[in-house]
Amino acid sequence: MLGGYKGRILRVNLTDLRVSVEPLKEEYVKKFLGGTGIAAKILYDELDPHVDPLSPSNKLVFMTGPLTGTLAPGCGRFVIASKSPLTGIWGESGSAGYWGPELKFAGYDGIILDGKAENPTYLWLNNENVELRDAKHLWGKDTIETENKLRSELKEPRSRIVTIGPAGERLAKIACIVSDGGGVAGRCGLGAVMGSKNLKAIAVRGTGRVEVADETTFRDLVKEISSIMENNPRAKSLRSYGSAGSMEGNEAVGDVPIKNWTINSWPDGAKKLSGQHMAKTVLKRPVTCFACPIACKREIEIKSGPYAGVKGKGPEYETCASFGTLLLIDDIEVVAKANDLCTRYGIDTISCGSAIAFAYECYEKGLITDEDTGGINLSWGDHESFLKMIDMIGKREGIGFILGDGVKLASEKIGKDAKKFAIHVKGLEMPMHDPRAYKSLALGYATSNRGACHLQAASHWVERGTTFPELGLREKPDRFTSEGKAKMVIDMQDFMAVIDSLIICKFTLTCGYTLSHLLRLVEATIGYKMTVDEFMKTGERIFNIKRLFNNRLGISRKDDTLPERIDKSLSVGTKHRRPDLGLMLDEYYQLRGWDEEGKPKPEKLTELEL
Repeated sequence: MLGGYKGRILRVNLTDLRVSVEPLKEEYVKKFLGGTGIAAKILYDELDPHVDPLSPSNKLVFMTGPLTGTLAPGCGRFVIASKSPLTGIWGESGSAGYWGPELKFAGYDGIILDGKAENPTYLWLNNENVELRDAKHLWGKDTIETENKLRSELKEPRSRIVTIGPAGERLAKIACIVSDGGGVAGRCGLGAVMGSKNLKAIAVRGTGRVEVADETTFRDLVKEISSIMENNPRAKSLRSYGSAGSMEGNEAVGDVPIKNWTINSWPDGAKKLSGQHMAKTVLKRPVTCFACPIACKREIEIKSGPYAGVKGKGPEYETCASFGTLLLIDDIEVVAKANDLCTRYGIDTISCGSAIAFAYECYEKGLITDEDTGGINLSWGDHESFLKMIDMIGKREGIGFILGDGVKLASEKIGKDAKKFAIHVKGLEMPMHDPRAYKSLALGYATSNRGACHLQAASHWVERGTTFPELGLREKPDRFTSEGKAKMVIDMQDFMAVIDSLIICKFTLTCGYTLSHLLRLVEATIGYKMTVDEFMKTGERIFNIKRLFNNRLGISRKDDTLPERIDKSLSVGTKHRRPDLGLMLDEYYQLRGWDEEGKPKPEKLTELEL
């Protein structure tokens, strides 16, 4: 048994306005823990694989984990999963802040949304009270306006709200879901799924607490882990400079994409876009998520100049790169303004920056003209055209309508050589880390279940020198070597699948958390004693069920690829060398127990109880 752990799932059919509550199955918790694992099990079992992602029949699942809402550091996250409208395959996106814990305080581990409301609607959860309310007065408003207006309307200043902006309402396939005034579940276009259901927001207020199986042990563990993190050098750096504090270091080793992945060096630009420069200019204070001592988020304010008045959540590393280096823009205030626009419209900044960089290159090469852009001169580094393009994407106007569906679909519509400039894997724009600088990233991007993702394995951390002794990863490997990387990627993918199911912020893994801490926390929280082997087997099971979801949609070895541009070396120095993806895939499939086409073999499914 699981120490009396009694989770609950809320089901909401928006078409029929039906609401029901069901117990979280103990079998699900034992095999998948929570978060992305249980979301994958639900969608694999319940969703027709051929469903149109923007049809009422698609399901949108919000899930917390068993540690969410406890005082364990870094456990304020939640995950959202669905069939992605951007990629047409498995889609998931995570976010941090306070909404996930609030859902647990209200008494729910997750929400399964189905159907489509006849009119704009929002969901209001006030502990046991569940209501679907009219949201016509909120439709068209940006995410910040929506959150403020709803909180005032509900007369619950401590309520927590997730919402979509105009981009999600207009079904842009790079639309995201926003909470806490700028916490973003950005990837895979799940804001469009929410918009397709006429669901503007989910507001939650909970006054309960999360019970744990062994209060004394849990409290002692939290105290131990928090003390380690308070004094950890990496945690101190994140607190001072945020994730963009790594910008200059990343650029120095060739990890930062520049000018749509065509240049490998821009130290002056990286310096101006760094967390250190942000701290000297626009930073107001560090911001923390629920029960986390790290405080890596940024609150910024611009007090003068053309962008005076911009304030709120500031850009993180991925945004500083996608809106900065990728476009040859080196002004942190412009990036902050662009980040604010995307927050308000509800647009994923990685996909948005990639789409605009793609458009700039198409314009440069003559594939699109002033007639296509509405007279806007798309020149690299131009602030005005960059911000205008975000407006057009958010409003779904002109060429912004095409770009709002991501680079893969945009390249297909533009035709000619446009595909060469569309940098994605399986339809998901690549994050801002170059797999030519860290070879394991190439394999991780190619095999990630949601498309290009650096966090579904985070194996480049090991190539940078972060060790995980309990996983057997005790030494820093040569980052330029393709040989022997498959096992490391597999181990890290399985490990991260559990992390995304518990759910824990991955920054904490570099700031003091150990696998031993996690095993002890699971036992103290839900009474489930796990060995290291059982922990990793759970991760393998979760990773494989997502692969099975994709296999049903035709995903195989043919799709485990990299963009043509990334499959080439760049000319300067040793920063960028072509990864040998074919060699890595052969080894990876064999170790995974998959066949030559990338499908789990029957004996592997039996082993994993799938």
